[in-house]
Amino acid sequence: MDLIGIGQRIRKQREFIGYTREQFAELLDVTPKFCSDIELGVKGMSLSTLCKISELLKLSTDYLLFGRENRLDAPPIFHMLQTCPPEKQVYAETILKNFLLALDGDNR
Repeated sequence: MDLIGIGQRIRKQREFIGYTREQFAELLDVTPKFCSDIELGVKGMSLSTLCKISELLKLSTDYLLFGRENRLDAPPIFHMLQTCPPEKQVYAETILKNFLLALDGDNR
């Protein structure tokens, strides 16, 4: 198992969503040090923690563990983003990020 790759995918999405490591650790109910160890690939995690990470980061466990997505079941938004010109994708990303953060704020 590629713990470093798993940690990199987790950190990248955590930062993209805008969680600090401390905020993320609190949501996971783990210490910031343990969160850091996961992101650096020093330690693995329980199935329960993996599921919490998947839910918080809105990523599939398949992607977190193996870095691959099941594109056969990809939602329509994925296909729409693929047709978006590369120079405009940054705008779509910003809009989607803000939308997800607003949704997350509604759930607290």
